[in-house]
Amino acid sequence: MTTKVKLRQKPISGNRQSLYLDFYPAIAHPETGEPTRREFLGMYLFDKPKTVVDKQHNKETYRLAEQIRLKRDKQLNESEVITDLEKRLIERDKKEQVREQKEKQRTERNFVEYFKTLADKRKASNHDNWVSAYNYLNTFTKGTLKFADLNELFCIDFKEFLLSTKSNRSEKTTLSQNSAVSYFNKLKAALKQAYKDGLLTYDLNAKVEPIQQAETQRNFLTIEELNSLVRTDCANPLLKRAALFSALTGLRFSDIEKLVWGEVEYIEGNGYFIKFKQQKTKGIEMMPISEQAYSLLGERKEPVDKVFDGLTYSAYGNKHLAKWIGLAGITKEITFHSFRHTFATMQLSKGTDIYTVSKMLGHRELKTTQVYAKIIDQTKREAADKIKLDF
Repeated sequence: MTTKVKLRQKPISGNRQSLYLDFYPAIAHPETGEPTRREFLGMYLFDKPKTVVDKQHNKETYRLAEQIRLKRDKQLNESEVITDLEKRLIERDKKEQVREQKEKQRTERNFVEYFKTLADKRKASNHDNWVSAYNYLNTFTKGTLKFADLNELFCIDFKEFLLSTKSNRSEKTTLSQNSAVSYFNKLKAALKQAYKDGLLTYDLNAKVEPIQQAETQRNFLTIEELNSLVRTDCANPLLKRAALFSALTGLRFSDIEKLVWGEVEYIEGNGYFIKFKQQKTKGIEMMPISEQAYSLLGERKEPVDKVFDGLTYSAYGNKHLAKWIGLAGITKEITFHSFRHTFATMQLSKGTDIYTVSKMLGHRELKTTQVYAKIIDQTKREAADKIKLDF
């Protein structure tokens, strides 16, 4: 018959509890041979431990008493059967081993490879940007960075690397600050995702400051300069029409290049509209255009035909653009994108509210459009400073 052995407590003086073993059924006393249900261990616990020392005493004493109980249980029952407590302890140890193994796998995992998996999930232009960020990260880490080594110091070092390294496109130039901003933001996004995936135990991204965006120079044309371009011949008439169309609509080169006639609509009483998906943001837009802008489109063709058929971005086309700008007497550094800037600044200078301009440009965030508002403010300041009296 199995003898049950339990650890019990009995109040004694000094606000203490004496520890003893309770046997059922009774066993023979080792000295007298008489049946007995109790074996006092000569150990005690404090009833209400107040100090750290008393609490530690209780913890260690109880653990030792429990070990004695287990030993006595085995002696009495001479059984290979594992007690419930032993089972729990074994199970706890197994779980601890599994946890330690998972923790080791997590900390030993290569963050650079994880970053690459995130980059591969991106699409279109965003994918290219992530791949570029990965290339710089891979160069900086030499392809290996354990999650265990991810900390604020590493992020600061990588930030400094981006701000001082040479561009992968040209070893003669340093990576632009705005490119560094973009690539470092990809690192922060990866850290944020790693925290969500349970690969980081804390939100490292929240502790890391981003690189500040550099103020970019956005050259634009005045109405006088734009009219000068209208009157000046261009060796590439298609390019001229597309550039002027951008100045009247604010469309990017990529959106103009892919525009088809099926996206150009006329609604009675409302005028002309362009319904299209933006190449960069993928947003669906229904944008009104002026009759003057419509006149630049030429003869209407089939819905699937491109409006600016033959328009392509190339170094040869850029030479035509530069020559046209020069012939018009304009000395500013003007790119095709400057015509989009021109649209934005002209709309704001004519009193169009910034929210409307932001929608017409297809900006996702109003702060992107606010850059043009700063340009208008600076232009006003320069105009005000031109009037000077002799006193």
